Amino acid sequence: MGLFAPVKAYVETLVHPSAQQDALTAARHRAFIAPRLLGSIIALASFPIYLLARGAPSVVELMVLAWLVVPILTAYFLSSTGRYESAHMLSSLALTGLVTAVAASTGGIASFAAIWLVVVPLEAALSASRRVVAMASTLALAAAGFLVLLGVEHLLPAVDPNDHAALAAFGIVSAALYAAGLALGAEALARTSFWLLYAEEDRYRLLARNMTDVITRHDRDGAVLFMSPAAQTLFGCRTVDLHDHGLFDRVHVADRPAYLTALGDAAVLAESRSVEFRVRRDVVDAAGQAIAQFVWIEMRCRPLDHAASDNSGAARREVVAVLRDVTKRKSQEQALEDARAEAERANAAKSRFLATMSHELRTPLNAIIGFSDMLKNESVLMLDLERRIEYAGLINDSGNHLLSVVNGILDMSKIETGNFEITPEPFAPAKLIGGCCEMLTLRAREAGLRLEKFVGDNLPEMIADKRALNQILLNLLSNAIRFTDRGGAVTISARAEAANITFVVEDSGVGISDDDLARVGEPYFQARASYGRRHGGTGLGLSIVKGLVRLHGGEISIRSRVGEGTRIAVRLPLDCERALQVIKQPGRGTVTVMKDVTAQLSSKIAMHPSSSALQDVASLCADRPVKKSA
Repeated sequence: MGLFAPVKAYVETLVHPSAQQDALTAARHRAFIAPRLLGSIIALASFPIYLLARGAPSVVELMVLAWLVVPILTAYFLSSTGRYESAHMLSSLALTGLVTAVAASTGGIASFAAIWLVVVPLEAALSASRRVVAMASTLALAAAGFLVLLGVEHLLPAVDPNDHAALAAFGIVSAALYAAGLALGAEALARTSFWLLYAEEDRYRLLARNMTDVITRHDRDGAVLFMSPAAQTLFGCRTVDLHDHGLFDRVHVADRPAYLTALGDAAVLAESRSVEFRVRRDVVDAAGQAIAQFVWIEMRCRPLDHAASDNSGAARREVVAVLRDVTKRKSQEQALEDARAEAERANAAKSRFLATMSHELRTPLNAIIGFSDMLKNESVLMLDLERRIEYAGLINDSGNHLLSVVNGILDMSKIETGNFEITPEPFAPAKLIGGCCEMLTLRAREAGLRLEKFVGDNLPEMIADKRALNQILLNLLSNAIRFTDRGGAVTISARAEAANITFVVEDSGVGISDDDLARVGEPYFQARASYGRRHGGTGLGLSIVKGLVRLHGGEISIRSRVGEGTRIAVRLPLDCERALQVIKQPGRGTVTVMKDVTAQLSSKIAMHPSSSALQDVASLCADRPVKKSA
């Protein structure tokens, strides 16, 4: 190996730069240059020894000597130009010319040199070019025909039988050795080609197995011909199950046209395409059950560089595609889109809120300014005492209404910023409900409505912010009265259950549509029933109610149907102070603590099914005596 290393290094330097980019092409160049260069040098070096043994060279020997220089020239021609086929053609032409000349001088077609004509196309076969082989075969056949013609025309010189026998043996042996060299070269090229192909396939196989993206090969109709092993992780099934139309069967029905269109365009139009679609993935849940879920896939496909042929011989272009899981990206895009839509809705709601608020503020201000101007000019207008008292009352009512609007805005702002503080205290909710109904009875009567109250005598005391609960009930009752037409009814009821108390306000008014019901109670949002300004109000009533209920650790639920009325239920803990401490209690989950308390309460009620049992329940929640309600 050490002896031939310099030779191999020198041959490597003779390879043309254009061939060094491809390993197989470089191997073919080396296979052409090395044997011609080394063979010619060895033959030229041994020719003096041959002359010493034979004496003065004959004409044939001189031609052989001249031919030994030609392979060196062809080798350097390939090294300088990189034209592999042209170098093979020159080599075939030189060999054919030499063989023809030697054969014509030593007996024509019966000469020992004629056997070398067989070597010409064999040597050309190493070029892996049909054109070179066809040209070499044509030259060999033409040379053979030329030698036959010379024999027929008796134009061949006489040959000494003794020399002919020796030359024949030399020619046959040398031709056999040269053919053996060609065979070894062909075998070396085949072995090199095999290992290069194997190494390339091994690299691609390694990439395909370790890539998280899935590589697929499709027919023009979308059938899968090949799929990389990463598909097993992406789709949760065997890759063999995805072959043919297995992948198509997993594509979401709504996305199948886009999937087939992308593959069809890539195959027919020979253009790259990109498409996103949903594919069913098989996953196993915690219980070991196989469930199906759809994931978003991005597929980028392009036509293959070569086109296959079907049984009829027509061209059939195939498509290669790369599939990638983009579910997270699609979720982020959807979240951004939802956030953008929500921001637009909030902006529109604020615009409507400002328009409504301007009306709500302008109406009482106009009344205050107008009636105060009239009182200011009473000497001119000659107002009597009764009229002045009426105007003063209107100014007072407008001022109170304006104050309530401003207070509502401030309360909403405090709730949103977390600055609204509640002050829990024990009180009787039945008495509070009665007070709210008394405050609104006159308004309900003027609106032509029935205001009804259903509260049991055994309603226990509760610990909450009395002022906040009063505002909750007043807002709910005011809204119910405002949005109920004349002749309707508004009812309020309350019932205690375990550790909670539920207040229900129900009306037979205009109702709320399903589209608006999900957003009722959001800040700055007003249901469509109030857009036309048939009813007053700022639209903050339910927003304040929701905020105050949340501060007490309670829940609110709304049921409504357009034209049939609305039912709003507010559920609050009997002891909101203790409930909020339980929610914030570290080390124990809220659900666990509430289960414990509920179990104790249920046991207490079962043991004391009297009318005072619920008051005992309240006492149990508070861990201290609670005064009986009057």
